[in-house]
Amino acid sequence: MSNNKAKISSDIELKDRLVAINRVTKVTKGGRNMTFSALVVVGNEDGVVGWGLGKAGEVTAAIAKGVESAKKNLTRVPVLKGTVPHEQTATFSGAEVFIKPASQGTGVVAGGAMRAVLESVGITDVLAKAKGSSNPHNLVKATIKALGEMRDARTVAQNRGISVEKVFRG
Repeated sequence: MSNNKAKISSDIELKDRLVAINRVTKVTKGGRNMTFSALVVVGNEDGVVGWGLGKAGEVTAAIAKGVESAKKNLTRVPVLKGTVPHEQTATFSGAEVFIKPASQGTGVVAGGAMRAVLESVGITDVLAKAKGSSNPHNLVKATIKALGEMRDARTVAQNRGISVEKVFRG
């Protein structure tokens, strides 16, 4: 697996999506102390995606921190004609995801946390299934891991030192 951590310039336009927000209560001697954590996914809808977690006393501040964290954690993903290049599975903790290419017009067939990641990347047609844990944090991480492990035919041919036609012939 090649490392797809992208050295992406800061001038690209990233759109953020809020995946999950969680209220956390810490009980102290002085009473209940409430804070919020926000899981955010950012992407340019053209093959770049990242996720971030922000924690703060207010929801808006937590989301802002999550967006800043996500911008530091970007990955480049191959997108071919609005879908993924091949089938891929990945696990993160208790969450397992399965992503499969789909024909044009299918749409994004995926659950909540996976849908946010796939749409942020710019994938318009895909079949996806989440197995195991439905924890949004683990689902987002497993989905980005699966997308990061994908390789297009040009990359495979370059790594093997052969032509693109030879990749498909076997």
